[in-house]
Amino acid sequence: MKKITNRAVSVLLIAALVIVGMTVYVLRYIDDGRSWALAFSRANSGASGTITDRNGEILAVFDETRNAYAEDALTREACYHVTGDYWGRSGTGILSAYWDDMQSFSLLTGTTHAESAELKLTVDTSLCRTAYAALLGQNGKGAVMVMNYKTGEVVCMVSAPSIDPMDAEAEPPEGAFLNRCLSSAFTPGSVFKLITAAAAIETVPNIETRQFYCENLYSIAGVEIHCTGPHYTQNFEQALANSCNIAFAQIAVKVGQENMIEHVRDYGFLDKHTLSGLTGAAGNYPLDFVGDPELAWSGIGQSTDLVNPYAMLRFVSAIANHGVLAEPHLLESENDGGATRLMHADTADRLAAMMNYNVVAHYDPDNNFPGLPLCAKTGTAELGDGTSHAWFVGFLNDENHPYAFVVLVEQGGGGLRVAGPVANRVLQEAMKH
Repeated sequence: MKKITNRAVSVLLIAALVIVGMTVYVLRYIDDGRSWALAFSRANSGASGTITDRNGEILAVFDETRNAYAEDALTREACYHVTGDYWGRSGTGILSAYWDDMQSFSLLTGTTHAESAELKLTVDTSLCRTAYAALLGQNGKGAVMVMNYKTGEVVCMVSAPSIDPMDAEAEPPEGAFLNRCLSSAFTPGSVFKLITAAAAIETVPNIETRQFYCENLYSIAGVEIHCTGPHYTQNFEQALANSCNIAFAQIAVKVGQENMIEHVRDYGFLDKHTLSGLTGAAGNYPLDFVGDPELAWSGIGQSTDLVNPYAMLRFVSAIANHGVLAEPHLLESENDGGATRLMHADTADRLAAMMNYNVVAHYDPDNNFPGLPLCAKTGTAELGDGTSHAWFVGFLNDENHPYAFVVLVEQGGGGLRVAGPVANRVLQEAMKH
């Protein structure tokens, strides 16, 4: 009897192990089945696919015998962070995000379907090539994004340094796999004054009639705020055009930390935004109590402020579109992506007018941006090591060319001097389309 009992227990233990093993296998199969099916090659499934830009130019193509990219090397480098690669080395990329759909793996049969997939993107390769070449003409590190603020179509997304995914022998530059448009956040410097200005418009009743005085130096609770001035007596609009640190330090303190945090959060600068399935990085702003001196520094885009370029693109796009954000996207199939109101229309229109005044009063548009109906803001973000990020953000006030843009040149220096020419080259090309 004891022998029979032992045998029964053994059978039950074996059965339990089989059940556990099968459960583990099924769970692993659900998670990793596609990888098992494609274990020998990412192109052995029999599926085929093509990724093109908005004009039909091929960016990537694959079938059961090949994984290929655009024929032109400059296009491959300029668009690398849009397309990604077949091995998932890039932090972003359409190939990585949509590979499962294009391979059409079936959990039921355990096989991939020999079907053809086509993805048409909203990007324009000519704009991407122009942006990439312009970044290389500076220090070769940075980000450029351009989108149609009426439709949400992202027509340019370029990060440098980059790589040619077909050049397997080349040593990738440091940071080449990082998409600076989406996957990083940077000290914003004076472009952040647009957020502070928006908060002031909505929370400081007399902001339009206030006067601000600047003689290079201002002390808040014993902490010195330095400026590039002197700007002497200036009103609100002039203070933004002058990019006056002293004025905007006072404005941030007047707005108050709670209101600043509320607006930074409402405008999405603390969120990880997605772009057609690609996830961006969150920004940063001091959320714990810091006192007036640090609040002043945060209001001029220093302190611990960090801004993701894509989040800034969303913000300036909403300003251009009377406060409404058309949801950005990279796939033409998402053209009806919807829209949300990011800020009050009056706030957006006032900011737009101030950004146009910036250009007219201080940016020498006839020489620096000839023929461009530009509304913009520069930023020179000091990093504490003697270097600065160069920013230039804004939009074209043009119904036929409704483009918002963000340009960042990492450790590039002055915003107008370094990022401005990059923006001009890209926008001049955009005006041809």
